[in-house]
Amino acid sequence: MDSLDAFARTKLDALEAGSLRRRLTPTERGSGAAAARGGRALVSFSCNDYLGLSHHPRVIAAAQEAVAAYGAGAGGSRLVTGDHPVLGALEDRLARHKGAEAALVFGSGYLANLGITPALAGGGDLVVLDELSHACMWAGARLSGATVLTFRHNDPSDLAKVLAENRPHHARALVLTERVFSMDGDRAPIGDILSVAEDFDAWTLVDDAHGIGVVEDGPRAPLEMGTLSKALGSYGGYLCASRPVIDLMTSRARSFVYTTGLPPASAAAALEALAILEAEPARRARPLTLARRFTARLGLPEAESAVVPVLVGDAQAALAISAALEAAGFLVVAIRPPTVPAGTARLRVAFSAAHDEAQVDALAEAVAALTGRASRP
Repeated sequence: MDSLDAFARTKLDALEAGSLRRRLTPTERGSGAAAARGGRALVSFSCNDYLGLSHHPRVIAAAQEAVAAYGAGAGGSRLVTGDHPVLGALEDRLARHKGAEAALVFGSGYLANLGITPALAGGGDLVVLDELSHACMWAGARLSGATVLTFRHNDPSDLAKVLAENRPHHARALVLTERVFSMDGDRAPIGDILSVAEDFDAWTLVDDAHGIGVVEDGPRAPLEMGTLSKALGSYGGYLCASRPVIDLMTSRARSFVYTTGLPPASAAAALEALAILEAEPARRARPLTLARRFTARLGLPEAESAVVPVLVGDAQAALAISAALEAAGFLVVAIRPPTVPAGTARLRVAFSAAHDEAQVDALAEAVAALTGRASRP
């Protein structure tokens, strides 16, 4: 196997040279945005636990009760023996939350996007994605065998142009976008995109992974997917849609049919988290409020979501600033290509209802000192 190891080492050397090699770092997480690495206490601004629900006592208790009642694992795929009762209750609640007829829970958000698009499109069809769509949306589009094209980021007029030129040559068409883009934190003009898609009889899939529970207001798409692992503090993915579409997914979405069902604890935790977020509007509003406090202090464009990018550009420079912030007590991970386009390495700052104003202000001062920005009171 010498040639295999040589191949791996060559690839790793190239990644190292470009400051693009990834390494795992054990991280302990606690309540109140607490984290620890190497035994050192940190305040995390890198978690997607936007509402601080992963450590909520009610969410933890729900998971524990589900383990006691149903066991640690689902035991099989949903279509065999893995369709435990908590999953149906969660799907009913998700559908109501999204105003949809039905919902289907997948093993993860990535698995959901791997299965949805190929179940609806194939050879002779067209899939058009926002150019900054998440990697799993790209993966699902390519797996479908359809023609895959892009439109300029958040530009409905460019989407209309792409559809006008290509829709007549394809039997079916899908438009894929995100409500909140995970690396830029900006929001798509969903209403305008839906209008353009409808003009061309294209079906719109919106990825709401980073919007649900925080900034999910506005029009709903016929296909709304998301995750249970961010604002809902658990793990898993879902699709909300009409009953016929969900029934089709149950039979044809390969990442659903051929995957073990979600563990009972994960489903129960997400179900309880959904109940909490619906009952506590102040908790839902807090991440955006804190994100806007941060952008105002640094003179950045006003935050549109709980995610704020601080662009650095060079990957090594982003890593250096991230390390300096960690030395100051803040966990803010550097994001590098290929997750973001070349030359746009950044600090991705994620705000949570678990943060307090003093933590946000302290981070803003530290970022200002390290990047040369002026921190405003």
